[in-house]
Amino acid sequence: MGGRRVTRGGSSSRWLREHFDDPYVKRARQEGYRSRASYKLLEIQQRDRLITPGMTVVDLGAAPGGWSQLAARLTGSGGRVVALDILPMDPVPGVEFIQGDFREQQVLDRLLECLGGCPVDLVMSDMAPNISGIKAMDQPRAIYLAELALDLSCSVLAPGGDLLLKGFEGEGMEELRRGLRSAFRKVVTRKPAASRPRSREVYLLARGCIL
Repeated sequence: MGGRRVTRGGSSSRWLREHFDDPYVKRARQEGYRSRASYKLLEIQQRDRLITPGMTVVDLGAAPGGWSQLAARLTGSGGRVVALDILPMDPVPGVEFIQGDFREQQVLDRLLECLGGCPVDLVMSDMAPNISGIKAMDQPRAIYLAELALDLSCSVLAPGGDLLLKGFEGEGMEELRRGLRSAFRKVVTRKPAASRPRSREVYLLARGCIL
């Protein structure tokens, strides 16, 4: 469910070469970030000032913790970051972590219990399905996870809160954008430089929850 897992099959050698030659992978190791995905959020943060001190943030599909790590630094000692993933995640200072499958009601209930009714300022989702390489299977799964993130956002966000979620251009994306526009004042698409150029991956930033 988390955003960094792929079933690679026979392309594993090529993927590994690309991965270890990737400038963002090297930079993450040098600068102490847990993953290259940190730079996607960092670029969006620099452009849109999404995270500010004192905010409450929920990070879905958090492992290995790159986004949570950055969010904890940006929200500071007065903020709160609650992270969730189906995979285990090493502790991140200032981050509360729940391990479980977001699609299961009992896991969602644990997340809501952890929040304790406190309004959330930002929901971030880097969730993606395990990629099979079969677009007709992968795309609906990705849209489904994005829709789940939207549903959660509508129930936990404070008025005016924001949602940042991963999507893949293709079938279902325009319907997803319409759903976001019905719940938020503004919806924009971001393609960070750290997203691999050949990937259909984009990030939808929905600002100003109105529900």
